[in-house]
Amino acid sequence: MISIDPQQQSDRENYKLLIGSIVPRPIALVTTLSNEGVLNAAPFSYFNIVASQPPLVSVSVQRKMGERKDTARNAVDTGSFVIHITDESIVEKANKTAAALPPGESEVERAGLTPVASVAIPVPGLQEARIRMECVLEQAIELGGTEGSPACDLLIGRVVHFHIDEELYDDRGHIDPEKLSPVARMAGNFYSRLGSLFELERPE
Repeated sequence: MISIDPQQQSDRENYKLLIGSIVPRPIALVTTLSNEGVLNAAPFSYFNIVASQPPLVSVSVQRKMGERKDTARNAVDTGSFVIHITDESIVEKANKTAAALPPGESEVERAGLTPVASVAIPVPGLQEARIRMECVLEQAIELGGTEGSPACDLLIGRVVHFHIDEELYDDRGHIDPEKLSPVARMAGNFYSRLGSLFELERPE
């Protein structure tokens, strides 16, 4: 085994170990609304479930030179955002939203995505996504970096409304993963598909 002390490496070297080891990672395509009314969209693979009672999810938004990105700033300013599950049908458009655009320009328009009104929050969702979750901001936690210059904003969102394509949803409340065809993030420019499934019963 290679033994590595992260304190003896650069941030970039530690980043490469993390994104190469913690795979595959689900991708949240997040929409937020600026105070000026611009609909922002961006993909994040630092994304997961936090709790189910109430339903909580997390998205970690890395900062650039200590400054909040549009997604984190908008979520904090407005207190809400929408998470969309990235699948094979929208992954190319989701990737286009990663472009570094100025705050006044919408990634949604550039990627050819269609805004759709939400039910419980003011932030629109994206019509093309087969699963979307309307979230209110439960907490925004500054983490990492140095004192006075955090490295990221950890957004904890409480899901207040689910939208699920009826084709994916069965009468027992389950989502069919094969029909969803989710896409996950690997390292570099690589992504992965669902692949084969296998089942293991949990021990009692």
